Order: sequence, then C-alpha cells, then structure tokens
Amino acid sequence: MRNLAPVLLAFAVSAAYAQPPAAEAPLSALPYTPGLDVSAMDKSADPCEDFYQYSCGGWMKNNPIPPDQSAWSVYGKAAQDNQRFLWGILTTLAAQESGRNPAQQKIGDYFAACMDEQAVNARGAAPLQEYLALIAGMASKRDLPRVLARLHIEIANSMLFGFSSNQDLGDSSQVIAFAATADAGLPDRDYYLKTDAKSKTIRAQYVAHIARSLELAGDTPQAAKRAAAGILRFETALAKASLSRVDQRDPYKMFHKTDLKGLQAMTPAFDWRAYLQAAGQPGAASFNVNEPAYLRALNKGLQQLSLDDIKTYLRWHTTRALAPFLSQDFVDENFAFYQKTLLGTPEQKPRWKRCVQLVDQQLGEALGQEFVSRAFSPELKEKTLHMTRQIEAAMEQDINALTWMSEPTKAKAREKLHAVANKVGYPDSWRDYSAYSVSRGDFAGNVVRGTAFEVRRQLDKIGKPLDRSEWGMTPPTVNAYYNPQMNDINFPAGVLQPPLFDGKMDDAPNYGNTGGTIGHELIHGFDDEGRQFDAKGNLKDWWARQDAKAFKQRAQCIVDQYAQYTVVDDIKINSKLTLGEDAADLGGLILAWMAWKTEIADKVLENREGMTPEQRFFVGTAQWTCQNERPESLRLHAMTDPHSPGKYRINGVVVNMPEFAKAFACKPGQAMVKPKEKLCRVW
Repeated sequence: MRNLAPVLLAFAVSAAYAQPPAAEAPLSALPYTPGLDVSAMDKSADPCEDFYQYSCGGWMKNNPIPPDQSAWSVYGKAAQDNQRFLWGILTTLAAQESGRNPAQQKIGDYFAACMDEQAVNARGAAPLQEYLALIAGMASKRDLPRVLARLHIEIANSMLFGFSSNQDLGDSSQVIAFAATADAGLPDRDYYLKTDAKSKTIRAQYVAHIARSLELAGDTPQAAKRAAAGILRFETALAKASLSRVDQRDPYKMFHKTDLKGLQAMTPAFDWRAYLQAAGQPGAASFNVNEPAYLRALNKGLQQLSLDDIKTYLRWHTTRALAPFLSQDFVDENFAFYQKTLLGTPEQKPRWKRCVQLVDQQLGEALGQEFVSRAFSPELKEKTLHMTRQIEAAMEQDINALTWMSEPTKAKAREKLHAVANKVGYPDSWRDYSAYSVSRGDFAGNVVRGTAFEVRRQLDKIGKPLDRSEWGMTPPTVNAYYNPQMNDINFPAGVLQPPLFDGKMDDAPNYGNTGGTIGHELIHGFDDEGRQFDAKGNLKDWWARQDAKAFKQRAQCIVDQYAQYTVVDDIKINSKLTLGEDAADLGGLILAWMAWKTEIADKVLENREGMTPEQRFFVGTAQWTCQNERPESLRLHAMTDPHSPGKYRINGVVVNMPEFAKAFACKPGQAMVKPKEKLCRVW
C-alpha cells in the first residue's frame, strides 16, 4: 500500500461557516501538476550519489511542511487538492435547499452540521454525558458485556478488545467473527514497554493528557490523576501480552480459530453470550482470536480490577473517542497530545478539512459518486487497466524466468497471478446509506449513528458468504492497496489524478509512477506475508520447501540493506517490519520497467527537458514520494509504519537496478551503484 492556481467555486455561505484564508478556498476543478515536474528537481545533485535529492530536492526546498501537518508530500498535496475539490462540492450541496437526491442531501446535511462550530461548542460535553451515565449505571461486572456492546457499536469497537468480522483465514469464502486487541491510547505496544528517556517522557505526557481529559468530562483533578495512573498500568499489562508489529505480519501467528466454548474458556471473567446478544449477534459460532495471550491477560485484568477501575477505563476511552466531535476544549486537548506531542504538528487542521475527512469516512461512497462523476472518466479507467494487464504479463514473464523457483511452485504462482481481481476507480455498485439517519442540527449524533451504521454493517456479515465486490477505500482516496484474502488490487479514482497519473504526459513517468504503484500492489500478493495465501485467498502453504527457503534468502538481502538506513537521530529502519513494502517497491518498479519497455517497443522516443526516456522513467517514479517530515513524526512512524521513509523508498530501490545505473551512466563505487554480486532482488 502506498501511503503516502485554483478556480474558485461560487457558493452561499451560512453565518456558521468560518471564512477561510484565500489560499484555502474550495476548488471547482482539480488543479494540474505535471507527472514529471522539472522544477521539483535539484539538478545540482549527482543522481548517481543521491537520486532522491536529484529528483526531489527542489520540491523539498519549495514545499515546507504546513503548520497543520506532521509531514508534507506529493501524495499529501494531492490528497489536499482532492479535499478542496470535495469541499466545493459539499459546500454547494449544503447550501442547496432543493434539487438534491437523497445521497446528496445526506452528505450536504452532514457537512453542514459538522461545519456549524457555534452549535457544536454550545452543546459542550452534552453528547458525552449519555455514555458516561451508561457506564456509571453499571451495578456489577456482570453489566460489562451489555454496556461494552453498546459502546463498541456506537462509539468505538475496540475498547478492552476489538470485535468485528473478516474472512476466515482458512476459508476465504466465509466471513466469521474476529476478536482482536484493543485500540490502546498510545500508538504501539512499544510506547508502553520501552525504557529510554523519550518513551518515559511520552508516557508521562499521556498520563497528564488522560487526567486533563477526564477533568473535562467531570472528574475532580485528584480523581482524574489517580485514574490516569491506573489506566496506564492496565494498558501496560495488556501491551506486555501483545504481539509486536513484526510478529503481526505473520498470518499464522494471527490465526486461532475457535468456537464459542473455546472463546469463553480464554476469558471466563467475561460473558460472551451476553455480549453477543447485546451486539445483535447471538448466532455467531466461529471466531478467530488474533492474539489468545492478549485475551488471557485481559481476563486476568478483569478479575483483578475493581468495578470502578473498569468504569474509569471505559470513561477514558469513550471520552477519547468522542473528543474530536465535542466542544473546542475537548478538541484542543485531543489535538495537543495526539497531534502536537506525538507528531509535532503545530496547528490544528481547519474545520473544513476535518469535516471533509469525516464525510469521506462515514459516507465515503456517497461522496465518492460525486467525485467520480466530476473527476474520473471511462478512458482513464481503461488506460489504467491496460497498464495493469501489461504489468501482470510482465509478472508472468518474470515468474517463468526465475531460476530459484521450481516448476510446481511456479504453476501455483501463475494460478494466483491469473486470479488477481483488478478494481479500478470505484465499486461496481454503490453502498446504500438509507439506514443511516443524518440530522443537520446534530453533529455528534451523526458521528455516533455513522459509527453504528458501519459497525453493524460489518457485524451483519458474520456467518454469510463473502461479497468480493466490496472496496476497502473510498473513491477520492489518494492511495492503493492489495488484499491477500480477496486477492485483489484496488486503485481508487483519487490516486489516478495528476501528478500521480498524468494523461498529458509521455509514458515514461506514468509507468514509473502509476506503473510502479500497480506493480507494488501486485508484488504484495507475493511478498513475505502475501505469498502465504493461495489464489483463493486462503492461508495455505503452496510453496515447495526449497523454494520457500530461496525466497527467504533473497528477502533477507532486502532486510539487511534497509536495516542500515537511519530514519532520524540514532533510529534505524525496522527492516523486518518494512520488508513487505520494501520488497514491493523494488519488485513493483522492476515490473513497471518491463511493462514500459513492452509498451514502447515499436515507438521512436525523443529526449525531453534534457532527459532521456529512461531517465524520465526513473525521475517519474521518484517524484511520487517527494516529502518533508517532522522529527516527531519520523520517530512515531519508525515504530509503527511498515513503509520506509520516502528517501529510502527511492534510493533503496534504484541501487538494486542496473537499468538505473545505465540510464544515468553511473560508475562503480558511486553511492547508487551496488556490485553485481550484492544486488537484492526477489521478484
């Protein structure tokens, strides 16, 4: 997965809408940025010494991180351009009194309610009080399943533990219930366990944040301080029983199928029948427990904690989940810790950005219909599918030519490749939101009802056959993904816009950029995690033993290479965590190169802007990841993000491609040139 001059739209503005700065106005059309931007380059740099600086140095110099961002990148700017375009659409729909279809009315009313900051502030903490009263009303621990089920459905389905649905890892055609770890208050288990000074400081800041939040919710300062310390102790105990992010990449370590009796045996202190009844899933019979050790630790905690301690934990996580949707004091406190402290972001995003993001999160396919109708054409979809088919053909050619893989395993690999479903632009059928009630005067209520709509939609899949047509991203999203259980690659319309896919540009940068992305997602089906799933998406070992050993040897080359790169200060890349993405970056670009060479086989190409077509291919692939990032954000992502920093996603790839060295006439001994015997390549 890649994470990484407007025309103003005239509209009526309600008195509740704050006037934005001129630079942040809605767009009536998406702006154009070329797929290869010469002004983004630093031609004073030697591409053979630092190709990232050569390709992105101008961009990094001219694009400082905005004060409301923890990082800024080509992807981030493209996402913001899409947001501004959606802002224009939503503002128009919010102002219209007639002529809207039901979906348009729903997203317009949601946006209007979100933007009415005066009304939100006037309500203060009122939307929270109903849930605090629900928690306070627990008479004994026997009430926990009933109360937790409601909180899971309406607030956040990951308090104490996560509960949802997913494909059975052993039979991808079926959907079963999943019990997972909770969404803790800190971003990763290592934040609770590391003993360095920085980690201790963050934990102290977290405790202070909990206390201030509970005070806003009504606690006395003394009670809030005691509660915060207890919450940290409990969450630390759960963190100790949790798998690391590296271990979570092993699907076998996350596959523990059981029935209700087995689930109950893991947590005798929690009544699962009562919980399932309250959650509307009394018939659930099959469960996957991602981390049994976590559930056992949770059971121990539930036995040891007093009822008041459990109430305190629930009150904190309910407050944390609702804080961004309450009055400004809650919003500010939430931002101060989660954005400013953890990510180094100086300023809160303007309200319009937060509201557009929320519409996309909770009504994404209704909003996506509006985006697609204005910004995505059948011709663009066909161009993307053409490129995808070429890259899949390159993958088959590559598999056939492998010297380290036996023919029986190659046959299974080809079978999986041919079964990959390509989803481009938007879903074949749009989601029905008719059961989701939106009120123009109830912002927090809209959020709660939107959460309940989606949680129930997911839970209702339990025990039913899989719908393979479903998407996991909304159409305006600037990203792409591969799902190993679906065995599909997904390219939303939002990522198929300039400069990421530029219909006005020659093929070279487009194949380097979008072609590399397509190849990247395809390789995920065959990376260290994806390769463990078969053509139908079942967790099944289809590899001959010697072939699996050869794969691991080649993958280790990538692990060893990226482990040498420094993220920030003395923090190195956790290359076991980033292996899948690093391997996909390299293999994906190799496939894109092969596909591009096929596309231009009968064409006469000319140099453009002082570069050969081959050089333009590589600069095109580098410029998708031009970025600047704050040190705090780099530290957090070094622990939590399976992607390497942008610089190494480029330099770490081209150093392994002799085609790059040839394109730029690099010489042995230069930084971007590896000796032939040290080149890394899996696919």
